[in-house]
Amino acid sequence: WAMKRKNVIIIGAAGRDFHNFNTYYRDKAEYNVVAFTAAQIPDIDGRKYPSELAGELYPEGIPIYSQDELPTLIEELDVDECVFSYSDLHYEQVMGLSAIVNAAGATFTLLGPKHTMLKSKKPVISVCAVRTGTGKSQTSRKIIETLLEQGLKVVAIRHPMPYGDLNAQRVQRFATLEDLKKHNCTIEEMEEYEPHVTRGNIVYAGVDYADILEAAENDPDGCDVILWDGGNNDISFYEPDLAITVLDPHRAGHELKYYPGEVALRTTDVSIINKIDSADPEAIQIVEDNIKLAKPDSKIIKAESKITVDHPELIKGKRVLIVEDGPTITHGEMNIGAGMVAAQRLGAAESIDPRPYAAGSLKGTFEKYPHIGNVLPAMGYGEQQLKDLEATINQADCDVVIIGTPMDLTRVININKPSTRVHYELEEVGDLQLKDVLDEFVKEQGLKKEGTLNGIKAV
Repeated sequence: WAMKRKNVIIIGAAGRDFHNFNTYYRDKAEYNVVAFTAAQIPDIDGRKYPSELAGELYPEGIPIYSQDELPTLIEELDVDECVFSYSDLHYEQVMGLSAIVNAAGATFTLLGPKHTMLKSKKPVISVCAVRTGTGKSQTSRKIIETLLEQGLKVVAIRHPMPYGDLNAQRVQRFATLEDLKKHNCTIEEMEEYEPHVTRGNIVYAGVDYADILEAAENDPDGCDVILWDGGNNDISFYEPDLAITVLDPHRAGHELKYYPGEVALRTTDVSIINKIDSADPEAIQIVEDNIKLAKPDSKIIKAESKITVDHPELIKGKRVLIVEDGPTITHGEMNIGAGMVAAQRLGAAESIDPRPYAAGSLKGTFEKYPHIGNVLPAMGYGEQQLKDLEATINQADCDVVIIGTPMDLTRVININKPSTRVHYELEEVGDLQLKDVLDEFVKEQGLKKEGTLNGIKAV
C-alpha cells in the first residue's frame, strides 16, 4: 500500500512562494506540489521551478501558471490544498482568494513563521513594513551605516525578486554595480541593490535562502551581523534578534488591513513611523494608536524621509514628468512618491499626465492600476518593459524629468530631455533614535569589538 500524497498548489509571485516550498514542502514525501501560480509581476508565469532547486521528489521540476487559472488547476490536478504565499494584499483580496479555493473544493492555508523562518548563526536584524514603499530600504541603509561606525561588518540579505533563470539565481552576491549587470537585474532589483552597493555594502539575494544564509554568514569580507532587508510587507525569512517594522502615515490604517503587514507589526520590537514631514498630524496619530493597539510594548521612533535633489534649479516653474518607484505606485497603491513631493516643494508649474504617452506594456499598467495619479511608475521587469519605459519618457511633452526611483534610471535608459534625481534618507525626529536601539542590540549580542571605542580603534 502506497501513501497518497497530498496535492498542493503554492499561490505566489516569485519570492515567498519558493521560500515556503524550500523550507516546508521540498523534502516531505507526504506532499506533492503540483504547481505554483504567479501574480503581481508581469511575465513570470509559463516557467518551471527547476528540478535542481525542487529536489529529488520533483525530477521534472514544478510548472508555474498564471493565478487566473487557479480554479481550473484545482479541478484538473485534483488539488487538496492551496498555500497563499505572497504579500501586500488587502484582507478582502486574501479572503476572496480563499473563497475561490474553497469553492473549488480545496483547503486554503497560510504558513506561519515557525515553519518558514530559518535560524542564523549570526545575530539578525530584520527590517519589514506594513505596506510596500514605506521606507524599508532607507531604514536598512541607516542601520548598516550606524553599525559600520562601530566597526561591525554587516551583510544585507534582500527579499527575493528572481524573475529570470532561477537556477542561475540560486545564490547571488552583489558588491559592485558590475554585479547588477552580470546578474541581468530588472529595474526593481536595481532599485533595491544599487543604493547598497554604491555605499560599499554587500547584498545577497536569490532563490534558496538556506544556501544564501550560509554564503552570507561566511562572506569573504566577513560578517558580524545579518540584516534582513524585506520586500513588500512580507515578514522575515530569518528569525530576527531585533525586529524593526516601518509604517507609513500616508496610508494610515493600512497597518491593520493588509496581509502579512499586520503580522510584521504584531511581532516587531521597534516601530518606525516614517514620512512625518509630509503627512497630516491626524494620520500620524492614527498610526501611533494602531501600533499601541497591536504591539503595546513596541518602541516607537518617528522619522522624516529627508529629500534632496541633484539639480533643484531645473524644477521651479517647469512642466515635469515624474517617474516614481514601480511597486510603491502599483500594488503599493500610492499615487505619489518622493518625486512628486520634490516637485511640489520646489515649485514645479505642472506635473504632466503620462497616460497619453504610455507605450506598450505601460498602457496595461495604467489600466490595471487606475488609482495612479500624474506619475509614471518605473516598470522594468524585462527588456521590453525597459524599452516601453524609455519610449514613454522620451515622447512625453514636458520640460524636465524628475526621477524619484532609488536607482539611477539614466544608467539603463536614454532620456532625451533634462532630468534630475531625487534621493531620500531616513532622519529620526524625537528622543529615541535608531542609534540608541542599535547600541542596546550590540551590547545584548556581545558584538562590541575588543579594543575599540565607539567603533574607533583604541591606540
